[in-house]
Amino acid sequence: MAMKKGPTKGSGGKHRNALRGHGPTPKAEDRVYHKAYFAKKEADKRKAADPRLAARRRADKFAADATDLVFGRNSVLEALRVGVPSNTLYILSRLEHDDRTREIVKIASANGLHMLEADRLEMDRIARSGNHQGVILKVQPYQYSSLAELADRAEKKARAMEAANSAAARIKARPLFIALDGVTDPQNLGAVIRSAAAFGANGVILPERRSASVTAAAWKVSAGAAAHLPVARVVNLTKAIESLRERGYYTVGLDGGGDKLVGETGFEADPLVIVLGSEGKGLSRLVREACDAIAGIPISSSVESLNASVAAGISLYAVDRARREAAANS
Repeated sequence: MAMKKGPTKGSGGKHRNALRGHGPTPKAEDRVYHKAYFAKKEADKRKAADPRLAARRRADKFAADATDLVFGRNSVLEALRVGVPSNTLYILSRLEHDDRTREIVKIASANGLHMLEADRLEMDRIARSGNHQGVILKVQPYQYSSLAELADRAEKKARAMEAANSAAARIKARPLFIALDGVTDPQNLGAVIRSAAAFGANGVILPERRSASVTAAAWKVSAGAAAHLPVARVVNLTKAIESLRERGYYTVGLDGGGDKLVGETGFEADPLVIVLGSEGKGLSRLVREACDAIAGIPISSSVESLNASVAAGISLYAVDRARREAAANS
């Protein structure tokens, strides 16, 4: 019987394996035997050798790795004068030097900083701005302590002073910390660190979220106090307060609606944590509930609140005065 010519019903299913493809055809530049492939490799070599593109890659790496950059002649000079930990100084090639840049180079050289020259394009990309005045300083990341380290160090110092003959020395050596709840301005943080160091506090406690960090701006405002006053970062400030309570600490929160005055809570001569809230919102609800007392600073009714760093200075002075009075009466 003669077979009918032409396609038969279901013929595609009979030869499915034969019809299976191998994917889309690669581009010419991706085929290692094609001339377009070799042309692309040559173009990539020319691109990698371009000095302007090489400078851009270096600038991108520098800016990506930097945790903090200080730029501008006055800012860089101030940072170097107060000893902000730094590792690299970028200087614009063919820079017209003045007294500030000469001092910058002198201090950087004395401190062993890595000094590099860069063109205008590279400097602009590092600073992400053209307003760098030809100098950029890369600051090292600040080394935070843990809360346990702060407490151990403070308690060791207090135990060592227990043998002192002076009651004032024993009471003054009792642990004292400042904790900040929602303070996001690094300059405020720097001023708080400076006040804490001035009144003999043992450290500053910061939450990891919604809080300022110890950047170059904070370091400069602290006038170098950040070099010797430890700062701890904690995941949860409320739990940090509770863990310190288990170690015998009391906590006083500062708030305008407090029922006691700062320095008159009765906890000043004990191991103490003073908690400051942000200027606008004050203490968060959970932190406020974790405090043993809420104290206020008497101010004029025409002023809504005090700056956090000002409030810290007043509170620390009040605690220092209360401790001196307690020593005199003991």
